[in-house]
Amino acid sequence: MRIKTGIGQDSHRFDFENHTKKLILGGVVFEGETPLQGNSDADVVLHALCNAISGVTGVNILGAVSDTLCLKHGIIDSRVYVQEALNYLKDWRLCHLSCSIECKKPKITPKIAEMKTSLSELLGLEKTDIGITATSGEELTAFGRGEGIQAIIIVTAVSDV
Repeated sequence: MRIKTGIGQDSHRFDFENHTKKLILGGVVFEGETPLQGNSDADVVLHALCNAISGVTGVNILGAVSDTLCLKHGIIDSRVYVQEALNYLKDWRLCHLSCSIECKKPKITPKIAEMKTSLSELLGLEKTDIGITATSGEELTAFGRGEGIQAIIIVTAVSDV
């Protein structure tokens, strides 16, 4: 058995002027919260996940692939980007995901179970193979001060080939 690990990070500023867009993290809508800036839905969790999968496959999804899907085809749902990234795994399968989110707001803990369900369905992982933590960072960074949200994800992939 072969094992690979991929790490991904993404961050976006809050869009305090946008009152029509929703805040989405890990495919879950956080009703009544300030959305994030971005061409797509700006789901920093799924974007970090794409980057982590890219770390396993070596194929840069966020960039040329997602930009083409978003800007050329109007696809703003980050779940589509993750599905595209998963296509490049070929003989590999994800077996674990660890996610750390840094933000002052919103409160992440009440939505962790829903986020695990969303990620489980998207990736075909058991909820017990998904870990999600959150921190305010003690206001030491822009994220801890409430200017945006950062997500860091590590994925583990295995292959029998």
